Amino acid sequence: MATAKQSKTTDTKETKTAKGQTKPSNDAAENLREFLVDGLKDIYWAEKHLSKALLKMEKNATSTKLKDSINNHKNETDEQINRLEQVFEALGEKAKAEKCDAMEGLIKEGESIMEETEPGAVRDAGIIAAAQKVEHYEIASYGTLISYCELLGETEAMGILQQTLDEEKNCDTLLTKLAVSEINLQASKE
Repeated sequence: MATAKQSKTTDTKETKTAKGQTKPSNDAAENLREFLVDGLKDIYWAEKHLSKALLKMEKNATSTKLKDSINNHKNETDEQINRLEQVFEALGEKAKAEKCDAMEGLIKEGESIMEETEPGAVRDAGIIAAAQKVEHYEIASYGTLISYCELLGETEAMGILQQTLDEEKNCDTLLTKLAVSEINLQASKE
């Protein structure tokens, strides 16, 4: 039971102490391996939902190069989902997705951009911006999971995750090149 100096939050099932420290919820990870598995569940959900969102992004893009780039990344994302299932297996865990609030927010932001812009280069620039935010989140997530695997001696899982991290970095680089060399220039003239 919370004391007068503690208050419950409704969003995260956590209790805050008077000094601003957060007490963990009852289902909190107790060790780094559990934290790794929780992170995998999070990114597994994220990738599954991103796969669906990429279809909408491709449909709303006007640049053929951007459509092709999104389509290629959709195919990579589907393979990354398969790889995540391999990682769960390598760790002896059941592949399970748990809602990723961060990815949900990033996808909603991308949808808002598409709803608030007319078809053309400005929308395409917005789609690239939204996609790069997603890529940066994925890069951070996969990098963290790889670090945990390394510390825990989970080399098989680490190798699988590294392949995905490399793809995410490459996608970000390709999006930057497309934005800088073409899309953003066109958008600046609309």
